Amino acid sequence: MNRTETLHGLRQSPKVDVCVLGGGINGLSVFRELALQGVNVLLVEQADYCSGASAALSRMVHGGLRYLENGEFSLVKESLVERDRLLRNAPHYVAPLPTTVPIFDTFSGLANGVVRFLGLTRRPSRRGAIAIKAGLGIYDFLTRKRALMPKHEFRNRRATLSKWPALNPSIRNSATYYDAWVSHPERIGIELLRDGLSAGPNARALNYATVEANGSGYVLRDGLTGEALPVQPRLIINATGGWIDIANGTLFADEARPAPLMGGTKGSHLIIDNPVLRDMLDGHMIYYENEDGRICILFPYLGKVLVGSTDIRVDDPGAVRCEADERDYILQSLAFVLPGVKIRSEEIVFQFAGVRPLPASKDSFTGRIPRDHFCTVLEGKNGGPPVLCMIGGKWTTFRSFGELAADMTLDQLGVKRRVDTTERAIGGGRVFPKDRESWIRDLAASTGLPVARLAFLFERYGTEAEDIARFIAAKPDHALPHALYSARELQYLIRAEAVEHLDDLLLRRTTLAISGDLSLAMAEAVLDLLAAEKGWSAQRAAEERSRFLNLMGERHGVTEQTLSTRNEHRSELCETTAKSG
Repeated sequence: MNRTETLHGLRQSPKVDVCVLGGGINGLSVFRELALQGVNVLLVEQADYCSGASAALSRMVHGGLRYLENGEFSLVKESLVERDRLLRNAPHYVAPLPTTVPIFDTFSGLANGVVRFLGLTRRPSRRGAIAIKAGLGIYDFLTRKRALMPKHEFRNRRATLSKWPALNPSIRNSATYYDAWVSHPERIGIELLRDGLSAGPNARALNYATVEANGSGYVLRDGLTGEALPVQPRLIINATGGWIDIANGTLFADEARPAPLMGGTKGSHLIIDNPVLRDMLDGHMIYYENEDGRICILFPYLGKVLVGSTDIRVDDPGAVRCEADERDYILQSLAFVLPGVKIRSEEIVFQFAGVRPLPASKDSFTGRIPRDHFCTVLEGKNGGPPVLCMIGGKWTTFRSFGELAADMTLDQLGVKRRVDTTERAIGGGRVFPKDRESWIRDLAASTGLPVARLAFLFERYGTEAEDIARFIAAKPDHALPHALYSARELQYLIRAEAVEHLDDLLLRRTTLAISGDLSLAMAEAVLDLLAAEKGWSAQRAAEERSRFLNLMGERHGVTEQTLSTRNEHRSELCETTAKSG
């Protein structure tokens, strides 16, 4: 991921087969697919990799139970197949998640479901036991051959309240089925990037850069230095998600600008630090309907609880954030399903919002906008390259969507596919051990690092923890204010993973910010490491500090004062691990 070498190569030769715009999960997926086929491919991301919608998902890896209502059976089937592939190919980050649905009615939703399936206008309503039972039966049928997880089960009111006594006592039943969750979605994006880059020198990528039309050609602009370079692609893939129409505006002249393709909606989420709430969930996601029929979720996430979400139309994807009324809505929904739980404002340790990249639609109800994905090819004007636009897409189906776009691109280029990714392990999921403890003990013996420290590394990186552990062990290390991290670990991430800003490291390469474990002391210590690695002046480092704190306050509801007063989660074991590591 050497930025200097990539820019130097483009100066020498601006010609590439494919230029992928957008470094979210779908752009990274198609980049990986093309790179593995030997295509000369350049990925360009205007901010950081997985910093948009791909950092703001609900952390669910699922088939989309509610999409059955819209008749999107093929999407649900594809999503369940891809969910199960991720359980196999990324076991370090994707794991089964028991999901429980509180049910308040028996027959509700049947007529509404039929009307919606037929495409008629009808407001959403509560789903009753019969409708949910039917949907879960389809879920079980679609996964019957793989059977990676148990079939669904129903409970009566008494059994439900015995297991979850805090649930709204108005329930009549509950149903439990299995989907999955992802602990580090941004890191999966980085692993896809590294997998593509490992294919050879023809695969290159840049974050903090843009591509736009310039006269009869295109120019790449380095967002860090301002340098402009010509770039000559044979084909452009617009994988910018909610930014697709904005990106097309920079690729086409005004008179040739295509009609809008996107109509995204915003989803906001809260991270809550309430141990009582976390423990009462008993490891389950509660997948529930608010009083207005909107689907909401809450489940244990990295020691906290994730709660969401909203579904609001937006015009400017770059300006989305969780607003006060959305926080109120989410907390109201939580109070509805768990009426005895009280959340204090200081227990909300992080919030985030992202734009679902949905196709343009005039439907008055956002829940009915199709969640499927497809590609549209726009012919280049005046002899320019065609632009393939990736429309829609769920996080769960990033691999199959990338495969679809790549196959269309290979057809355009006249290149045959030579590598299949259906069973290709991702990053730290490669050579994944059946016995984690033995793997960790062997690595401890060969590196000299403590077993406890390596257990944390394995949890964060899977089998890629081996490279990081050997890097840590190669030179003297020192502890940081957060005892579960050390200087050498973060230096590895800075050098190996295209870190250009402090938020790249604290929000995406690690889970320090989203987990609510970040303090001001830790942020400043990491900034010192980054400034030293980048050779920044004191003024440049101060500007970076201000940039990060503004971002945390404006986008994530975490102020400098909050960070300065936040206690570190320390233990004697963790301190010993960091200092001896």
